[in-house]
Amino acid sequence: MPESPIRKLVPYAEDAIKQGKTIYHLNIGQPDIKTPQVALDAVKNNTIEILEYSRSQGSDTYREKLANYYAKHEIDVTLDDIVVTTGASEALQFLFSSVMDPGDEVIISEPFYANYIAFSIATGIKVVPAVCNIDDNFALPTLSAFEKLITPKTKAILICNPGNPTGYLYSKAEINKLASIAIEHDLYLVADEVYREFVYDGHKHYSILQEKGVDEHAIIIDSVSKRYSMCGARVGCLVSKNKAVMETVLKFAQARLSPPTYAQIASEAALETPQSYFDDVIEEYVERRNTLISELQKIEGLKVAKPKGAFYCIVELPIKDSDHFAKWLLESFDVDGETVMVAPAAGFYSTPGVGSNQIRIAYVLKKESLIKAVNILKQALEVYKD
Repeated sequence: MPESPIRKLVPYAEDAIKQGKTIYHLNIGQPDIKTPQVALDAVKNNTIEILEYSRSQGSDTYREKLANYYAKHEIDVTLDDIVVTTGASEALQFLFSSVMDPGDEVIISEPFYANYIAFSIATGIKVVPAVCNIDDNFALPTLSAFEKLITPKTKAILICNPGNPTGYLYSKAEINKLASIAIEHDLYLVADEVYREFVYDGHKHYSILQEKGVDEHAIIIDSVSKRYSMCGARVGCLVSKNKAVMETVLKFAQARLSPPTYAQIASEAALETPQSYFDDVIEEYVERRNTLISELQKIEGLKVAKPKGAFYCIVELPIKDSDHFAKWLLESFDVDGETVMVAPAAGFYSTPGVGSNQIRIAYVLKKESLIKAVNILKQALEVYKD
């Protein structure tokens, strides 16, 4: 199993804190937005006397309300098309185990969420990267280039929309293209849509389950973690209208018994969160994104892709080894007792050597903190030696 590129630097950060340093955490997608009070109150005010197992597929009431939530996003599913999981992570594990066998291949647009590699290794699946480039703002390769990656062992295509770590938002035309490939080659089309609400600049998220004629191929991975700033709840779900897929997923859900009860209660209540909450959150993230990109573009030799969604961006630095640079920032550099923690981007690629001069930044800090963090990064690059 590979180390997490996001979490492997934690010991260095802990040592830096022991030295009295203040760290600006740009390394992990932990929002500082408050969890909706309605979700917290649902747990605080609950009168459960016996904390029993829940149903393996998740409670009926929660899945029914989830189906209603999806309907508002023009996604037509029922509670029977949903299996509740312990975070999107478990949904991904169930996915890899349900639709692929050891030795099969999954095509994933690269760079991608680092744990896709971990889950593929754990289940013996080979990742085939569809390499996207920072100079193209991480748009999909051409149709012909994409189809060249398909072999007899290819079973699925996986995208994250909007993307982690790039913030890339797939257009309706790109979803159309992927759907046509999936149908023509009889592949599963999987979309990790946990950042569905985080879409900027007047763009609109288009789900693979809005696409016509792809019901037997389409699978959604989802989670409450980012949507409601509930990362610690560990509640996600897997959604598909393919009955055979869902029957197999349920077997894995039964093997792990049930998703957490209190977290489902909180997640169900969170569905009552008013639209004004999301409007305020989106406005805040747009301001943070604009502030971050503006400050980064002032640094000579640096390249950054502008995200259209989520709250991450990939930054290419004028260095050779971002892994060493990230450790050096924590161990050996500070500005008036302050430093930054970033995620080296090589861990978001499966292609050897790619991304070694890049980092992922999560803009989950207030604008003032982002300005300070980028200033520290600028000063660090001025003195850092590869």
